[in-house]
Amino acid sequence: MEELKKSINEITNDNIVKVVISNKLNKDVEYNKINIQLKEKNNKEYYQIEKYTDKQVFHENIEKNMLNEKMLEFINGKYKQVGAWSETNTYDLKISKKGKIFLGKKKSDNKNVVNKSHNREKNYILKEGMLIQPLIDLGVFTKEGKVVNSKYDKYKQINRFIEIIDDEIKKNDYKELTILDFGCGKSYLTFVLYYYFVEIKKIDVKMIGLDLKADVIKKCNEIAKKYKYENLTFELGDINGYKYTDKVDMVITLHACDTATDYALYNAIKWNAKMIFSVPCCQHEFNDQIRSSEFSLITKYGIIKERVSALMTDAVRGNLLEAIGYKTQLLEFIDIAHSPKNILIRASKGNISKDKREKSLKEVNNIINEFNLEPTLLKLLKNDNLI
Repeated sequence: MEELKKSINEITNDNIVKVVISNKLNKDVEYNKINIQLKEKNNKEYYQIEKYTDKQVFHENIEKNMLNEKMLEFINGKYKQVGAWSETNTYDLKISKKGKIFLGKKKSDNKNVVNKSHNREKNYILKEGMLIQPLIDLGVFTKEGKVVNSKYDKYKQINRFIEIIDDEIKKNDYKELTILDFGCGKSYLTFVLYYYFVEIKKIDVKMIGLDLKADVIKKCNEIAKKYKYENLTFELGDINGYKYTDKVDMVITLHACDTATDYALYNAIKWNAKMIFSVPCCQHEFNDQIRSSEFSLITKYGIIKERVSALMTDAVRGNLLEAIGYKTQLLEFIDIAHSPKNILIRASKGNISKDKREKSLKEVNNIINEFNLEPTLLKLLKNDNLI
């Protein structure tokens, strides 16, 4: 104990900006990892503590002069490894199972390391230190819940999608939700979403993933069983003809090709879904149809025609959702440097005025008349007298 106190004193006598406490001595220790970071607010410095369990992160702020006391409280008899950084020194403290102390110290310029750590500290919903099995199996997290450096962009992308959903979810106190995920594929995002709803938001969800490939469905059901995700199931089916008779609160469709997105949106509207999240892909329909004598410049160059057609497709979809009564936004899903398919349609049932709904539909009619377009979603809605 005295040797540990001495080592901690040596560390905290330096101007420490960051501490990471990890490697539990036994499984009964409550937290998997503890991060301590120097912060500043209103010209006053303090330490922010993040304590990670398998599923949650607990925060605590302490005065600067409490660092020594807190480190001793956290470490003694509980952890085997501590890393600590000042701007000029790096400390590596190791404690054996028998309590032997090994303290390493080396001179180092940690300004860039500290700044990088601070920049990466964005308050993500899926935090480092959480043991999220789908992210571990996807290779985004290590077994200890640390982001794999080469997967950091993927980690940000997944968090961005969760944040977009969370912005909508936190507007209401949802106790239960029925969610349909069209074209789920074999990516792990559906599993991550289930974790977010059940473990973080504590919402009772029934979630169904739909895909055309029998082997994918079989594999996904096996994975759900392995994770013990009891209310997550996967079914074989086509977005176009899928029938579901119970209530649907949320529809998710990611990268459904071409008009498959339109059928997913149409089904969501028919089910009167409260929320829709769609990342369209491969918008070929307008590209095959678009013609204009007045604006032939747009169709003159293949790459311009393709991109304008894709943007028009999603603009029309957004307006049609507004015309039906959904508050609709088109958001950037991820940085365009990572993917050209970076538009996400977020729509939620709302009180849309009659004037706004009529204006949205008029704008759609203007563009389809000018460019000789026949949007699938509009045809579906008209056939059912929904618009």
